Amino acid sequence: MDSRYSETELAFQAEVRAFIAANWDQDLATRMRRRSSYRAAIVEWQKKLHAQGWIAPGWPVEYGGTGWTPTQTYIYETERASAGIPDVVPFGLKMVGPVIYSFGNEQQKQRFLPRILASDDWWCQGYSEPGSGSDLASLKTSAVRDGDQYVVNGQKVWTTYAQYADWIFTLVRTSTEGRPQQGISFLLIDIKSPGVTVRPIPSIDGVHSLNEVFFDNVKVPVENLVGEENQGWTYGKALLQHERTSIAGVADTKRRLTELLRIARTENHGGRPLIEDAGFRRQLSETEVELMALEYTDLRVLASTAAGKSPGAESSLLKIKGTELQQRVQELTMQAAGYYCGAIEDESVDSALIGHDFASDARERYMYGRAATIYGGSNEVQKNITAKAVLGL
Repeated sequence: MDSRYSETELAFQAEVRAFIAANWDQDLATRMRRRSSYRAAIVEWQKKLHAQGWIAPGWPVEYGGTGWTPTQTYIYETERASAGIPDVVPFGLKMVGPVIYSFGNEQQKQRFLPRILASDDWWCQGYSEPGSGSDLASLKTSAVRDGDQYVVNGQKVWTTYAQYADWIFTLVRTSTEGRPQQGISFLLIDIKSPGVTVRPIPSIDGVHSLNEVFFDNVKVPVENLVGEENQGWTYGKALLQHERTSIAGVADTKRRLTELLRIARTENHGGRPLIEDAGFRRQLSETEVELMALEYTDLRVLASTAAGKSPGAESSLLKIKGTELQQRVQELTMQAAGYYCGAIEDESVDSALIGHDFASDARERYMYGRAATIYGGSNEVQKNITAKAVLGL
């Protein structure tokens, strides 16, 4: 396999670098790291991508996609991650957007897709419920048809960024007949509707990103049903395949591994640079090799998706290995920071005054990263999917 870039691809790489240099700066990066300004800052960045026509590489061109080749997508993701730029918020652009353009009607496409592309609407995901996480088909949130509307009752949990959201896409139960999967529908709900309550869930990293969402006789127009009633399980599975591919986070893990290598060369361990510790160096080398293998798997999935195919069961493989490697890099970074990880950083305090400038961030990433092997479908469940769909066991 020839992994060298062509002249055209090198020119595209230069174009991406020029765009980042002109549009990304330290002020935007700082505002994006602060909880109080995160939403406004990430939307500002996404609007710049939209103006450039680069907001949705995975979408078909007719709906606003870039038409990039898999290599161009890989180049962009690599340059974005290398610059320390977070990925786009996935719920609209990488989850519900593809469901709407794949299964929605023309009215829904015209109504929702342009606002998703422009980051005018913030979406969140209403899948998990108390008692219905990896066993999602057991969900109980109900949507009862009443004329030209559904009346929704129930609860969703672990809803990321619901506190910012304008809309929530949900899996709801519209029938109790037959197998559990046969009575589920895919419904789009205005989260500002009467009867919707969002409550924060404090998490171990100290950051408010998770929420409970309650529905109490919430009235939702029937026109917000995507596809056919009771067929939402099919649409929900398609969405999860895209989500799991995104969760792999290969480009971002590569950047964090590169940063960890820099840290290991400057941090002292027993009077010597940490990189000279044989055990630590071995773990770094093993992680780098496994990440390289995952990267090539990711490229194969990108090529398949660009050819119009579904990510399929390979998305489960990416999710499993991708999240395991994320956690491994987080653990090694914690080891490098040592006792300084105990310092709690505040937005008003210079991190250099309380220890290493990377320690507080390392602790937050480590804490939040414990959930990576659970959300998007736990890795144990993904291993069963892989065993059945890939290995035929």
